[in-house]
Amino acid sequence: MVSDYTALDLETTGLNPKRDKIIEIGAVKVRDGKVVERFQSFVDPGRRLEEHIRELTGIGNGMLEGAPDMGQLLEPLLAFLGDDVLVGHRILFDYSFVKRETVNRGIVFERKGIDTLKLARKFLPDLESRKLEYLCRHYGLEHTAHRALGDAQAASELYLKLTGLFCGGNNGGEGGKDFEPQPLVYRVKKETPVTKSQKERLYKLLDKHKITMECQVEKLTRNEADRIMNQIFAAYGR
Repeated sequence: MVSDYTALDLETTGLNPKRDKIIEIGAVKVRDGKVVERFQSFVDPGRRLEEHIRELTGIGNGMLEGAPDMGQLLEPLLAFLGDDVLVGHRILFDYSFVKRETVNRGIVFERKGIDTLKLARKFLPDLESRKLEYLCRHYGLEHTAHRALGDAQAASELYLKLTGLFCGGNNGGEGGKDFEPQPLVYRVKKETPVTKSQKERLYKLLDKHKITMECQVEKLTRNEADRIMNQIFAAYGR
C-alpha cells in the first residue's frame, strides 16, 4: 500500500485536454495516510465559461476574474506535486491537462498514478455506479462534488477506504497488485502560440462579422486560431 502520495483533481472547461482549459486546481499531500498540506487555486482559462460548466461546478466567470493563468501556476503546482505518486478518480484525465501544460513549456513531467475509478470497477462491480459522488455516499465519506479540492480530498479518502477493504486487509492481500502505482501515459505534441499574422486575420474577421469572442485571442495557440477561423468561414463564407 502506498501511504505517501498526492491526490489531484482539476475542474476544466471541457473534457478534451487539446482544446479545453483548466479552471481550478485542487491537491492534497498525504503522508502516512494523513493530509499534511493542501493546494487550491482558480485558474484564468482565457475564455468565458459555458453555462453547463457553470452549472456543474458552481464556478462563475466572476470567480475567475483576476485569477492567475497556468503560466503563473505551473511552477508552484509542480513544486507541490514533487515526485509523488498521483492519486485520483480517473487520474489520467487530470494528468493529461497538466502534461499538456508542461509539454508546451518544455518541462519533463512523468509520474505514476493510482486510479480510484479503476479500483472501484475492479472491486465493486455490483454497485449501481462508480462515480466519485456515489461512492462517497456509499461509504459515508464527506465530499464537495465537482470542486477541485473537494474531489481531491474525496479521492484520497476513497483510496484509503479501498486499500483497507481490498489491499492486505480483509482479503488477505489478494488485491495488492491492483493498488501498485502505474506509469501515467499521455502523448501530446508541443503547441505553438498564435502568430502575429493569425491574430491580425482573426481580428479582421471578428470585426467584419461583428463577432464577440468568448476567449482571449492573445492566449490562443496556432491550432486554436486556425480552428476558429475555419468555423467563421464555414458560417459566413470567405
